[in-house]
Amino acid sequence: MNLYILRHGIAVPPGTPGIKDEDRPLTKDGKRKMKAIAEGMLAIKLQLGRILSSPYVRARETAEIVGQVFGLKIELGKPLIPSGNPHQLISHLVKVHEDNVLLVGHEPHLSEFVSVLICGNPEAQIELKKGALCKVSSNHLIYGRCATLEWLLAPAQLRTLR
Repeated sequence: MNLYILRHGIAVPPGTPGIKDEDRPLTKDGKRKMKAIAEGMLAIKLQLGRILSSPYVRARETAEIVGQVFGLKIELGKPLIPSGNPHQLISHLVKVHEDNVLLVGHEPHLSEFVSVLICGNPEAQIELKKGALCKVSSNHLIYGRCATLEWLLAPAQLRTLR
């Protein structure tokens, strides 16, 4: 299985009056940059079969932008919310019968998930900036060291590839 892990784009800041954390949308600039990132993903010929996203607005909007570029619908799942844990996400993913899956979510949850897969614990120092994308491959997804980090691209790199 190839997992492509994408952190949501630039969103309205936390603590914005009148907006709960889960309701924070992407900014206009965040949407523009995410469209360029999605086009960069297409330019490197990513093969995506499914897009799974956190239901939080900023992640859902990010996934929708990528879904439009790739012609895919998105699926929302609680295992990708910020307070989700790698056990839940792995349990969810082993039921997915697809070789190329894009996960859209939040920090530090996503970097902890990658760390568990490549190191066996959530302690590796991996930073996913907003709009960053990494590829992790695994032949047998389990909680623990079971995967290889193939690459990690910064958002600016993805935008220049389009």
